[in-house]
Amino acid sequence: EEPNASLRFNTLIYSGIFNSRTGVNNTNVFSVADNITKSVDPVNGSIQKLYAEDTNLTIFQEQKISTALIDKDAIYSAEGSGTAVTQQNLVIGQIVPIYGKYGISKDPTSFAVYGGYKYFTDKNNSVVLQLAGKSLKEISAFNMIDYFRDTLGDTINVGGIQGTILGGWDIHNKQYVLNLKRNNVSFPYDNSYQTLSWDDSVKGWTSFYTYNPDNIFSLRNNFYTIHKAAIWKHYEGVRSNYYGVQSNSSITFVFNPVPNTCFVYCIKIIS
Repeated sequence: EEPNASLRFNTLIYSGIFNSRTGVNNTNVFSVADNITKSVDPVNGSIQKLYAEDTNLTIFQEQKISTALIDKDAIYSAEGSGTAVTQQNLVIGQIVPIYGKYGISKDPTSFAVYGGYKYFTDKNNSVVLQLAGKSLKEISAFNMIDYFRDTLGDTINVGGIQGTILGGWDIHNKQYVLNLKRNNVSFPYDNSYQTLSWDDSVKGWTSFYTYNPDNIFSLRNNFYTIHKAAIWKHYEGVRSNYYGVQSNSSITFVFNPVPNTCFVYCIKIIS
């Protein structure tokens, strides 16, 4: 409606403080006299998610991940070393990009966190990532490169209609659970989905599941999903029974299917 308005998709803005102890609520106050905005590089797309951790803020753009200091700034000496300096009037300090051309695309719902590890997908690069501190790791590269390249790159967008990527942490089994829906708009509960889990203890993708959740979360020591507005508690009752539907479990072993057969190669040296 305003002719001079612009959408700053790469900029953060912060309001006044909220203090529940004193009753001060200035969350609707944006002082134009103060520098209350902080921008990241617009080349890397819009800001999709923010995650605050201790005194740092992780900023997830479509094609880049950065960290920013909270309530402090860093002053660099001539030698390049940094020293954190507390400033009372500073909310978002210096923004430092994390190495690597990775982001969260437009799927902030794929984000999950446990301890110091953060998990999310980058559909633009067809990878699943783990962020620990400032170290990024492609966990989709552990024997699943082809699967995620095909699924994230092609299957998740069908007929021009965007699907959804849903991530969550299973605190019961200590696993990152990832749900991929091909088309969540027209057919939200059809069979065009995949649900699988990553286990850090074995550094691999351990299981495929038959359930198709709308949300994933953990509370205390229990793992829950939401399906059709109903909360389902996992790891109770009959195994392989999800949302009242019984399925069969199976285990696939990955090894030589013919152990009695060996292959011998002869190398002839020609001199």
